[in-house]
Amino acid sequence: MKQSLSREKRWIVLTEDGRHVTLGCHSDPTEEELGDAANGLTASSLGGWLALTEGVYYSRGSLNIILVRELAPAKKITFEDAAKVFLAKRKATVSSYQAGDSPRPS
Repeated sequence: MKQSLSREKRWIVLTEDGRHVTLGCHSDPTEEELGDAANGLTASSLGGWLALTEGVYYSRGSLNIILVRELAPAKKITFEDAAKVFLAKRKATVSSYQAGDSPRPS
């Protein structure tokens, strides 16, 4: 059964500056992938968290961000504040989409 787009779930690594990378939306990340992400964050002197987003990633609608666990200690900002920065950046990006645009990759 196809998952409703309004309930789409996606694993992300959220950094303390509000940037993120997607780990996947059709499977759970492996411990090896999470270890690689944690090592990359530490090497870059960035804190970051594994989080789950819920909602339509490529739309103007709301997107919930759920903290799963810390991957690298953050020195500058809390998860909640990093999530606010991410959501503000996302809002600015998706609000620029014109009606009928499909930013979603084919």
